[in-house]
Amino acid sequence: MNGLAARIHDALPQTQCTRCGYPDCAGYAQAVAEGEAGINQCPPGGAEGIARLAQLTGREPLPLDPQFGNEGPRAMAVIDEAWCIGCTLCLDACPTDAIVGINKRMHTVIEAHCTGCELCIPVCPVDCISLEVETPGRTGWQAWSQARAEAALQRYKLHGEHRRADKHRGEEAPAIAEPQAADTRKRSIIEAALARARAASQRPPAAKP
Repeated sequence: MNGLAARIHDALPQTQCTRCGYPDCAGYAQAVAEGEAGINQCPPGGAEGIARLAQLTGREPLPLDPQFGNEGPRAMAVIDEAWCIGCTLCLDACPTDAIVGINKRMHTVIEAHCTGCELCIPVCPVDCISLEVETPGRTGWQAWSQARAEAALQRYKLHGEHRRADKHRGEEAPAIAEPQAADTRKRSIIEAALARARAASQRPPAAKP
């Protein structure tokens, strides 16, 4: 990143939520610096975030563009342990490694590491992840902090390093099975879980004593 892009990047909340339309905060910062993106595309930063970017870029402050979302309180992902099937899809989706767990075992969220990015929600095949408001009445930077932003950025960098290391190990490992085997197994686990969920939803409610 050039100097302006780096300063813009430092002023972003580092939730890595992609709601701005870019793959991460760094991508958005670069686009703003190059005049390819507006300064009002970051819902987690909210009005204060727009003011920060306006000051850095010399542009006029604008209301948050609603097509990218709305400013709101900080949320945290919560996993319903009773429904989690341990498919690991949310582990890959989380940009800060805030979710821990292993295959076919219940996962959990580390509260201090969750940025409320919501990226784990759409990948869960059994809808066992929900969001809980952590800062009622406080939105944008009032619900966040520079310390949290810096910690989130460091965890995002570590997440990237872990993924690159995993990819490197995968490229070096000898092929011992058909490439589709893991995907087929994962699909069968998910389909079985969905079947159980559908069966549970169709059961008549238990009679009250």
